[in-house]
Amino acid sequence: MSERSPAPGGLELVESLVNTVDLESGADSLDTPEGRARFGLAEEDLPGARELRESLRVALLAHAGHPPHRAVTPLGDLLTASPLVVAVDAADGSAVLAPAEEGPLLSRVAAAIAQALVEGTWTRLKACEAADCHWAYYDRSPAGRGRWCSMQVCGARAKMRRYRAK
Repeated sequence: MSERSPAPGGLELVESLVNTVDLESGADSLDTPEGRARFGLAEEDLPGARELRESLRVALLAHAGHPPHRAVTPLGDLLTASPLVVAVDAADGSAVLAPAEEGPLLSRVAAAIAQALVEGTWTRLKACEAADCHWAYYDRSPAGRGRWCSMQVCGARAKMRRYRAK
């Protein structure tokens, strides 16, 4: 959908997960073995992964000032099931928030969000305003007011709709 470069750091995981489904066509890469392998998911993990994906989408829509696309389990409720620990590197003393248990997608997402909060980048990850898109993108605009995944596609469509409505 978007020609934007991937989100920085661990947010690329979040962005990639949200973008596993094309809302316009309904194609879901988690339906394929390759798509599941990309996130370390087994088929039985799919309901939880899809629930997490849509809860993340609602949070990203909120970052961009848009209402939820549907009712979902609040992201905060999902993240309580994934405790984090402070991991300190013995060599240089640096510290990061890391999953208490390695592996599960929810734990990796929780750690990515926590790190993005520390770095101040979490609210720059947004979802496109277009109702048939809602693609996740990282807003690199100076003012942080991006609304669409692509000005050339979704932004142009919205502007054309407004123009025609006049």
